[in-house]
Amino acid sequence: MGERLNIPLPQRAAQIIVVLVEPEVQGNVGAVARSMLNFGFAELRVISEQGFLIEDEAWARAKHAREVLEQAVVHATWDECMEDISLVVGTSGKRETGSKVVFRHFVLPDELSQRLGEVQGKVALLFGREGVGLLTEELQRCDFLVTLPTWEGYPILNLSHAVTLILYELHKQLLADEIGQQEGLPRTVEPQRLLDPELRRVLHEVCDELSEAVSIDDGKRKGVAETLKRTIMRGMPLDDEAHRLLGVLTQSRDALMVLGEEE
Repeated sequence: MGERLNIPLPQRAAQIIVVLVEPEVQGNVGAVARSMLNFGFAELRVISEQGFLIEDEAWARAKHAREVLEQAVVHATWDECMEDISLVVGTSGKRETGSKVVFRHFVLPDELSQRLGEVQGKVALLFGREGVGLLTEELQRCDFLVTLPTWEGYPILNLSHAVTLILYELHKQLLADEIGQQEGLPRTVEPQRLLDPELRRVLHEVCDELSEAVSIDDGKRKGVAETLKRTIMRGMPLDDEAHRLLGVLTQSRDALMVLGEEE
């Protein structure tokens, strides 16, 4: 269950490379690899001056995303890692606010996904250390910054959770553009559409007829019909759902009409 299927990774205009700067926890590195493959990303780089050896905990946490760790590249310096990169995007939960923000001008993940959907080339998506994140000088070397809209009372996420949320936003944008057009992006959920106008008219008509068949004061009939219509339409039913509702409402109307005649 949950095994890696033999289908190609999604094709994107931008080549996204996840870069972990001086990661401290092996389990987080493995969890990052798993999240990456969950959303169709496979290029992982690590910047570590002391070197970084992937150990058992990382392999275990990666589960069926071992290929991400197997292909991961460790660089000793920033310059070495960024040599072939066209755009560097930094991440941080430490935000500046007010009118005198110096350099921490952030975009949110949904805006990031829109921007990257329009560019080609290699894009480095940087995540900092578990303890302190990216240092100020590292953030200053980024082309722009992205932050997750967490609660300001406790804004810092676990490393792998932050990676997961941002990659989800990038993948969601790809789904919006390419769903059903790539093997790994099947149309498993059909896009919802509004009710057919004729079906809406019939549904409203049956609601009116049902309220007429109910034994209540005439002054309340219109209110009953309007409440029934609003309650149904607020759920934005699809055509097949509306057909089933019509069946129930029609039978209820007919049953009430028969009872009224017997009385």
